Amino acid sequence: MKKYKIITYGCLANHSDSERIAKKLEDQGYLKSENPDLVIINICSIRQAAVDRAFAQAKKYKNVIVTGCLLKSDYDKFTKYAKIVKKENLFSVKPKNSCLIPIMTGCNNFCSYCVVPYTRGREYSRPPKEIIDEAKLFINNGAKEIWLLGQNVNSYKYDFPKLLYKINSIPGDFWIRFLSSHPKDMGNDLIKSIRDLPKVTEYINLAVQSGDNEILKKMNRNYSIEEYKKLALKIKREIPNVCLSTDIIVGFPGETKKAFQNTVKLFKEIEFDMAYISKYSPRPGTLASKMKNQITFEEKSRRYSELNNLLKKISLKRNKQLIGQETRALINNNFIGKTKNFKTIKVNGSSNNSFVDVKITKALIWGLSGKIK
Repeated sequence: MKKYKIITYGCLANHSDSERIAKKLEDQGYLKSENPDLVIINICSIRQAAVDRAFAQAKKYKNVIVTGCLLKSDYDKFTKYAKIVKKENLFSVKPKNSCLIPIMTGCNNFCSYCVVPYTRGREYSRPPKEIIDEAKLFINNGAKEIWLLGQNVNSYKYDFPKLLYKINSIPGDFWIRFLSSHPKDMGNDLIKSIRDLPKVTEYINLAVQSGDNEILKKMNRNYSIEEYKKLALKIKREIPNVCLSTDIIVGFPGETKKAFQNTVKLFKEIEFDMAYISKYSPRPGTLASKMKNQITFEEKSRRYSELNNLLKKISLKRNKQLIGQETRALINNNFIGKTKNFKTIKVNGSSNNSFVDVKITKALIWGLSGKIK
């Protein structure tokens, strides 16, 4: 029997694509293995470090296919060791407990540091019926969690809040999550949907990228930090149990010490539950890669550590506030699961692939501990 291995880098959308590729291979008789006849590397070009790791993997194996978000400038580098294949079709997927459904691909925002518009193209939204039918298939086969994915789900062509209402109306005991949201497109209708729909979870990733207005302008983010703070505080007011996460880039070209401290100040004011902090990585062809005043790697690392240490303190503080509360959790692996607002929780018993009621007994930096009721 032919054997395959898939190596995936990047966001949940890439992982969703890999699931579809795996199902297609298994339908053709391939078996997943660590000693493969065929290796598929699903790449993300947003970070140079990921490209470098993918290239190192490509050189290790004989029969390699590279796909995913690949810049033209990387093509020649990879073609020496691999065949380049574009992902044009959405493959069928096998249902499981937590399912990923891309609702759109591409991006129209052209942030100055990002290659997504060049690698995945302009925004394309899948028809609602196609998405709803896929969700029904997963739910009817026992899925407990549906992830709706897009680079910016808020700009879904066919009205994202309306899509949430339709999926929420599907019979079954399941949760709906989504990723990601752009602050400039986060409207009242979506906030109300999250607040009012019982199956939509209280977790929002609202990427700010920087707490400084000058840096936001250079990034081409199209909102001010004042607008972002107003939106974040409104979300917290409207959805009291919300878990608010964000994305941050430290060391963007021209980020002065004062500009970085504005990001630190924002963290203290908003008190994010989670944050995906990254060091700026110049990508070929982007405006940011040509900007002056690039920050040294050492300074990026220092700023990363400072912000990450602050995040740990805030996260632990907010998690301690939850001790004694009762919540519902979806247990995915032995003793480990997620609450409705996406907090990781460790429980005192095994209830794989099921919802349980839990009393929170302990706070950790990145999660919680609890007892199943």
